[in-house]
Order: sequence, then structure tokens, then C-alpha cells
Amino acid sequence: MKKISVLGSTGSIGTQTMDVARLHPEQIQIEGLAAGSNTDLLLQQVKEFAPRKVSVATKELAERIRHELPAGTELYYGREGLIEIAAGTEADTVVTAVVGSMGLPSTLAAIDAGKTIGLANKETLVTAGHIVTARAAAKGVKLLPIDSEHSAIFQCLNGERYEDIERITLTASGGSFRDYRRDQLINVTVEDALKHPNWSMGAKITIDSATMVNKGLEVMEAHWLYHIPYDRISVLLHPESIIHSYVEFRDSSIIAQLGNPDMRVPIQYALTYPERWTSPAPRLSLAEAGKLHFSEMDFERFPCLRLAYECGKMGGTAPTVFNAANEIAVARFLGGEISFLRIEEIIEQVVERHVNISNPELGAIEEADALAREVALHL
Repeated sequence: MKKISVLGSTGSIGTQTMDVARLHPEQIQIEGLAAGSNTDLLLQQVKEFAPRKVSVATKELAERIRHELPAGTELYYGREGLIEIAAGTEADTVVTAVVGSMGLPSTLAAIDAGKTIGLANKETLVTAGHIVTARAAAKGVKLLPIDSEHSAIFQCLNGERYEDIERITLTASGGSFRDYRRDQLINVTVEDALKHPNWSMGAKITIDSATMVNKGLEVMEAHWLYHIPYDRISVLLHPESIIHSYVEFRDSSIIAQLGNPDMRVPIQYALTYPERWTSPAPRLSLAEAGKLHFSEMDFERFPCLRLAYECGKMGGTAPTVFNAANEIAVARFLGGEISFLRIEEIIEQVVERHVNISNPELGAIEEADALAREVALHL
């Protein structure tokens, strides 16, 4: 029996994790659920899966649902609630699917508690990759990636030797505006940006896909997950999202992982590794797919990806600032306050103003994060 806790259970990754649990009721037990403000869906999940502990974003929300919880269910809220669900249950695996840098403290708490991490929160490695990977290694904790691209790389490297890796390549769908020229992006709307052609994702990550920030964060993640230098990590546009990523080895062989776009597959693999269970995902037919298309990444068309590489290579607090500025800029765009193209301008301006700190401790990371958000909010 796999015992799991889910941080971000009402979001896109969280709900699809619950789909996997629903498919395997005899093999997966839900120990804890942490959600934000979607208490209606959380209560439905609690009724179906009977977790022992649940958490919501605020004390007010906790008081609102307290009397609707089954007897014996422990209720928490806020940052401490996230940490309790991450580290204070009998779960052996914690799925970290919250959005943003708030996922870092809870992930570190889960690592300290010896939990296997199903990692869907990009910002954890982006902002503190040197701390997270070192602590996981010290505790003997597995970091099992849930992103489709990193799950693909993880699978391609099974049984392979690190010294034989020549290059890893992450594929990118191109997002909602992949066929747009830059001059066509001037007046795009939030509704336009949220229409991802391949994947069903939350609003923030869908915008990140359109700006290519999401792929930039994945490049930074790949650096920490696989200990690969940035000049050996590539990004390739692949609109069909059939090849999820691939690895090239020094003998010129390439191993790729393929499948129809369905996040339940990498989620389930992180939960069941090294086993493979039956999946609800539709089978891939290459004959039906017919043709797959690829093109080199255009860093002028997608300047956020260029900036992500630059911040990743700088290291220190630069990736933290890149991520924090983006979170604020995306929130301002979703709120109708700024234009789509203003997102990348804000990120670049915040990064340019930042004085980088090498090898930062958690306190310095948190300070850089807070300052970057303040600057991005008022630009």
C-alpha cells in the first residue's frame, strides 16, 4: 500500500493525482491533503478519500470548513499547515504540487522527515536547488520528478551511466501563442493565453508556457536534478508534445520517452517507481500521429527562456529573483493590470536591478524573493 500526502490537492496536478488514486484504491491511501482556497473541492476529496489530516490557506477558511469535516480529521492552515501535511503524516510519498515558492519550506520539511518527494513544484529547485539536493542526498531521500519532461529524462536515464550522457533535451509545446509573431502578441488577452493547445493545466503554468518561462524553470530544474551544466541542456520546440524529452549519449545514441499528453502518466510513475501500473491514459499510435514536427528554439521570439538560462548560469539568488518577478508579473497579467508582453519586461527589469548573492542560505533566498516581488509589484 502506497501512502501519500498531496500538497495542492485542488490544483491541476493535485486533481490528476487524485485521479490516479481513484484508479488504484487498493494500492494508494491518502494520508493528508493541503489546498488553498477551493474548499468545496477539498471537502469532496475529504469525503471520498478520508485523509487523516487536511490544511487550507487561512485560519478563516479553516473555521469555515471545520464543522463539515468527518470526526477525527485534523485541520490545519497556512504555512504551518502545509508543513504538517508534508512532514506530519504517515505518508511515505509527498506530492508537492503547490504553485510558487511557498512549496520550498514544506518540501524541505518532507525531506527532513524522510519522505520520498513527488516533485511537481518547479520553484523548489529553482530557488534553492543547491540546498534541496544536498539535503535530499544527506537524508537518502528520492526526488522523483512529476513534470512530463523531467519524468521523461528520469526514465531515459534508468540503468544508464552518468558519464555517458552527452546532452539532455527538453521539448516544448510552444504554448498558446507558438504560431504568433512578436508583433501579434501586443493585444492578446488573458483568455487567449489560457487556451493551451495540448495540456490541461492551471492558469499560472499555462501563462508560463506561453512566455516560455515554464521551460526556463525546467532548464534550471534539470541542472539540479541531473547535475548537468547549462551548456549541455537544450530546448526544442515540438508542438505535438508526443516526445516528452530525450537524452543523447556520447556514442551518438538517443533515448526518448514518448506518449500522448496526459499528466497522469508521470504522476503515477512518480508514485509507483520502479513499478509501472495500469494507466488511464490513451495509448499512443504513431501511425495515427503520422508526423512529428520539431524546430530550434528562437531566443529572440522567447526572451524569457534566454533570461532563464542567463540567471541559471549566474546561480546564487538570480534564479530566485527571476521566479519571484515572474510570479508577480503573471498575477498582474491575470488580473488585467498589465499586458502580456509586459511580463517579460518586468522580469528583465527586476533581474537587472538585483545584486546577486552566491551560494545563499535560506534567509538570503527568502529576502531576495521578497524584495523581487516588491519591485515587480510596483514597476
